[in-house]
Amino acid sequence: MQLTARAKNALLAFSMLFWSCAVWAHDVAEGDKAFVQSIDGPAFIPFLYLGAKHMVTGYDHILFLIGVVFFLYRLKDVVLYVSMFTIGHSTTLLLGTYFGWGANSYIVDAIIGLSVVYKGFENIGGFKKLGITINTKLAVLVFGLCHGMGLATKLQALSMSKNGLLGNLIGFNIGVEVGQVIVLFLVVSLLNLWRGTSSFRRGAFSANIVLIIAGLLLTGYQLERYFAS
Repeated sequence: MQLTARAKNALLAFSMLFWSCAVWAHDVAEGDKAFVQSIDGPAFIPFLYLGAKHMVTGYDHILFLIGVVFFLYRLKDVVLYVSMFTIGHSTTLLLGTYFGWGANSYIVDAIIGLSVVYKGFENIGGFKKLGITINTKLAVLVFGLCHGMGLATKLQALSMSKNGLLGNLIGFNIGVEVGQVIVLFLVVSLLNLWRGTSSFRRGAFSANIVLIIAGLLLTGYQLERYFAS
């Protein structure tokens, strides 16, 4: 299936914009870093807010979730797959940060980029054409673990105070899930509106190509930073 000239131009523009913004992928804003480092004790509500803010502004998470729910038409399927992602994300976020389990942030973020590539490729039937069968629920869980570890690695770099750490991490994690619900509500609502139009069938392929390109750009950017560090 070939893309139209308009679609190709749109993809090129998106790629340039994505690359120019990639430096902020999965990072914590400078103001938030200073705030986190200044806290010595319980601060449940502020950390809840920071968690929600991270999810709403974290387009690596958003791109992956778009891919996950793109062809899910039933609410129970959306809940099931998102729950698998949440279990994975919450596990490594909480345990990784609390016990100091770390990984190279560039490599983890590159894997997160590949998770976006995976969902886009799966959505266009790429694995089926290659004769490869993947347990999609397990894949979402595994990539959820990677997403959580990416954030845990970033939080550990902030040298958070041990005083009140567990409560603050729980607040942050709840905030992440609140932000996730907000993002999913908007994404699923927009997808449902689009699915009711004749353009969905024509545009679904191009939309998932955009996901693949975005994931490749994010992966390439993080690998470039890894080899340059």
